[in-house]
Amino acid sequence: MKTPFLLTAFAASVLIVACSEKQETTAKGPTVPVELFNGANLDGWSHVLVGDGAKKEDVWTVKDGAIVCKGEPLGYLFTNGSYQNYTLGFDWRWAPGGTPGNSGVLLRIAGKPATFMPKCVEAQLKHESAGDIWGFFGAKVDGPADRFQEVKGNESLGDFKGYRKIKPAEKPPGEWNHYEIKVSGGNLELKINGELVNQVSGLDVLAGPIGLQSEGAEIHFRNIRLTESEE
Repeated sequence: MKTPFLLTAFAASVLIVACSEKQETTAKGPTVPVELFNGANLDGWSHVLVGDGAKKEDVWTVKDGAIVCKGEPLGYLFTNGSYQNYTLGFDWRWAPGGTPGNSGVLLRIAGKPATFMPKCVEAQLKHESAGDIWGFFGAKVDGPADRFQEVKGNESLGDFKGYRKIKPAEKPPGEWNHYEIKVSGGNLELKINGELVNQVSGLDVLAGPIGLQSEGAEIHFRNIRLTESEE
């Protein structure tokens, strides 16, 4: 009678271990989205601004659940955390009744800023150019030759290159748009309002903060969520 009992106990212990391993495997599944912006304040974010005496609250405030960026002086707000492979989603709009201008999303920020911009890849937000991609201060980016663009000798940014969007997908100024940015290994994919607008490759594979630019015009951001992923 002892042998069946021992076999039963052994089988039960194996089942418990198997269930535990299954739970561990399940835990490694898709990551739950993280709210990078809590809708109430700028906890979890730091900043860079050009000019002496400029404070974060002089440029970035929170109103009605959105980050309001005044646009001046030049600089960027950036996450305290660093991220390598992820899908980033958020809404943006130009100030209703205002004049749309320039801004951008800075990806895989590397090192300290050289000017008002660090080494990074930018997902463009500039009005009528949203969806363009640029690499600054040596940040690598590669794409189709027919969409290649280059700037040489910029006073603040030097030489930089990038790739034009495939097609426009912005809504009229003052309306909310949705950006979906997927960074995976050396690849970058951009969607605006559900439309695929750009794909490039050859990025430096590293973890870095994510930044939101202040670049001359008032812009609003909300619902900033990030889902990390494996390459």
